[in-house]
Amino acid sequence: MTTHVAEAVVLKPHDKNHDQTIVKRGGGKHKHDDHGGAWKVAFADFCLALMCLFLVLWLMAARNFESLEQILTEADGAKTDQGKGVMPEQVGGPRGSLIDRFPMPHTGSTEEPGDAKAKGEAHTKVTGEAEPVVETPKIKYDSPSDLAALSKALTKMSAEAGLSSNLESVITPYGLRVMLHDTDRQGMFVRGSAVPTDKFRALLRRMGPLFRQMENQMLIVGHTDSLQYADRSYAAFSNWTLSANRAMSARSQLLAGTMNAESVLQVVGMADRAPLDTKRADAGVNRRIELLILTTAQAKTIASMFGMPENSSALTQDVDTALPDATLLQKLRSKLGGESPLRDPRRNK
Repeated sequence: MTTHVAEAVVLKPHDKNHDQTIVKRGGGKHKHDDHGGAWKVAFADFCLALMCLFLVLWLMAARNFESLEQILTEADGAKTDQGKGVMPEQVGGPRGSLIDRFPMPHTGSTEEPGDAKAKGEAHTKVTGEAEPVVETPKIKYDSPSDLAALSKALTKMSAEAGLSSNLESVITPYGLRVMLHDTDRQGMFVRGSAVPTDKFRALLRRMGPLFRQMENQMLIVGHTDSLQYADRSYAAFSNWTLSANRAMSARSQLLAGTMNAESVLQVVGMADRAPLDTKRADAGVNRRIELLILTTAQAKTIASMFGMPENSSALTQDVDTALPDATLLQKLRSKLGGESPLRDPRRNK
């Protein structure tokens, strides 16, 4: 056992009128004198850093979950299987548009489809009068001048949304071809996914009311660049999947902007089979969504391609073929100068 002896020091005053001052000093060291409070400060710093790490991980998880919900949720609230799974890395460069991720705010209307009807019934019960239902007349865009007016309206919307350089429109014999493509500075979708950026989402939703007023139907076609994924097995995520998911995502945003579901005739994913820039595999213009506003005649033609033929005649057993319209066939004979070049397939000669 160590004994510590205190040392007393007597200070003699210079003035005789003052008393003597005694100062006591402790002698030796105690066994706890080597442990200071520095470890407490280090432990507090470690806990603070750990808490910050957990906070960052929580924010990242919440953002990814919100982005996934945006893909999996259709405009009517139904869940789909689109976008599930881990997307593999590409060979030769980044995937999709060259932009950062963005938060996914739900800025669409929260009113359910049946809310308007319920409000009308409530108005009838309170006032006793049926609220008038105003039907907006549909607009048909068939002539080149009509399609040009529609193109002008869409160009104005894209300029107001800050995407004037991302939209191109061409009038074709089939209808109005609207191309919404990436540029070097602005993309339409989050990199490698079917999540639209804030500007593109806002633009599609602004197009919804315009398309709601039209009688025409449209094709929605998704395109990607030619950069391939590392995993090229038949069941892996590919440009076909990505282009189809982006086309479906564009349809969902248009429906969220109040466009009628009947306005969409077909949703197609074409991967990298129709590039606009064939010299650059990763050109931004190749990553695009096309809206082909069909004329009435062209929409009927495409619909009939996949529908049941109206007239058919048996060639052999269990094999049928559709017959042409008799009036159109007669007109074709007249142009050819008589009935000798063509025979009516209904005649047994």
